Amino acid sequence: MLADIVITILAIASTFYMTVVLLRFLLQLARADFYNPITQFVVKATNPPLRPLRRIIPGWGGIDGASLVLAVIIQALAFFFILIALNGGIPSLNPLTLLVWAVLNVLGLIVKIYFWSVIAVVVVSWIAPQSGHPAIQLVAQLTEPVMRPVRNLMPSMGGLDLSPIIVFLILNVISVVIDHMKVAAGLGALGLGM
Repeated sequence: MLADIVITILAIASTFYMTVVLLRFLLQLARADFYNPITQFVVKATNPPLRPLRRIIPGWGGIDGASLVLAVIIQALAFFFILIALNGGIPSLNPLTLLVWAVLNVLGLIVKIYFWSVIAVVVVSWIAPQSGHPAIQLVAQLTEPVMRPVRNLMPSMGGLDLSPIIVFLILNVISVVIDHMKVAAGLGALGLGM
């Protein structure tokens, strides 16, 4: 019972913080409003571990590699401690396998962030299309890099935007591919596909 509690706490805490770290990465990628209060929270919550990591891993072309590396490190550590809780001791696991698991889970989390963000944008466009709430503006900015290429390819439908449907389809296909990669890497058998 204690192992289950520890595993649940580790999974929830690591996923929450990884989501914040990945939001920082994705918001920088989208060139979102830095002065948005939610962006400020994300920056303040992720600065302490990212400052020293940025000395080793610099940004490149607007891509914050340190944030991605931090997310992978957090996920790898979470898997390591979960395996300790499951096995009652240090697992005999190849570090490369742990790294592959962490990368696959981080990629899966990025897809989930985009999926739920697109849903939020669609729902808000129906309910409160002119809302100026900082969260709504930030989610719209976050999804723009994945929505814009699809909008540019789709013909005009007289004000009807079907691009979210195409984006959902693409995100679901990517999610299925990642899930199959997790199974191939042995992550599905352990039930650790957080």
